[in-house]
Amino acid sequence: MNITIELTVAQEKGLTYVAASPQEWAENAVHERCRIAMDEIYTAEVARMTADPSITSIPADKDAVVLAANVQTAAQRNAAAGEI
Repeated sequence: MNITIELTVAQEKGLTYVAASPQEWAENAVHERCRIAMDEIYTAEVARMTADPSITSIPADKDAVVLAANVQTAAQRNAAAGEI
């Protein structure tokens, strides 16, 4: 997935004031948020699998557990909660 962010000249100036490389800063921020979300999914999924007596093994690979997890997106959860 590629994500493109457009900044105004003033926003760019602000970001370059606090970050030596705005590109690296943005990438690091997104990667860290992804890591946190993946940890949340992994923890919930391992707990679910551990509680399910029909599951006899849990994949050793964290990515495999996350990819196999049946989770709703934030948009789906917001819609279910009646948020826009």
